Amino acid sequence: MHINTFDHYQTRNSLIHRLDPRVKVVVTVLLILSNVILPDGAWLAFALTWGMLLFCSLFARISPRFLITRSFVALPFAFAAVTAIFTIPGQAVFEFNISSWHLTASDAGLIRFFSILIRGWISVQMAILLTASTPFPDLVHALRHLRIPDIIVATISFMYRYLFVLSDETVRLLRAREARSASLTGKRKRGGSIRWRARVAGSMAGQLFLRSYERSERIYNAMLARGYRGTLMTLNPHEMQPKDWALGVIALVMLVIIQIVGRNYSG
Repeated sequence: MHINTFDHYQTRNSLIHRLDPRVKVVVTVLLILSNVILPDGAWLAFALTWGMLLFCSLFARISPRFLITRSFVALPFAFAAVTAIFTIPGQAVFEFNISSWHLTASDAGLIRFFSILIRGWISVQMAILLTASTPFPDLVHALRHLRIPDIIVATISFMYRYLFVLSDETVRLLRAREARSASLTGKRKRGGSIRWRARVAGSMAGQLFLRSYERSERIYNAMLARGYRGTLMTLNPHEMQPKDWALGVIALVMLVIIQIVGRNYSG
């Protein structure tokens, strides 16, 4: 069984897919950066950013629903900023008591909270679009071409590659646990008590760590024997074409426009 939960790439024949991966990485990072530095309450600028994202998604023949549904995973983390509603001074909107605490929500706090929520939601969609339109090897080689340190590129590459291996190993351990905890009589649930499950889960985590450590030693020695010297090589030269430069410039112009709109029409 092979788990592909981590692989979001979708094969399409589009200009976005054929775009040089360096351009896509740089534009994505700049879009996220632009999104982060927009003032609180810059709703029109947020809408322009999201509209640009949806346009690129449709241009790449990737369903916007694919981006939206997968981006919801980031919303619980953004909700950690809920304290901003009650800590930033401003005009009181509503208030209530929790035990001995008196909490007052301000208008500035609500604007800050929803701005953070939208920033996180849009930024995750940008990253999803990048991974959905670019094969992971191309992303790794783009990082290398952009002069990211080799140790960081290698770490990202191996982490991604062996997430699938560790996931498959975990599934095998879970299957083995189920096979050894079945009840023939059907009078009790499989797996026993919560204490039993906790003890087995700890044992499984230990086994997974030991197997991963031993596997990493074997793989590293095999790579050294095959000439690995810390640099990932590629047969794809990734040469920049005029269309790559043109689309990169267009994206930068759009970012400048979004920043101007955000600073002049923030609420």
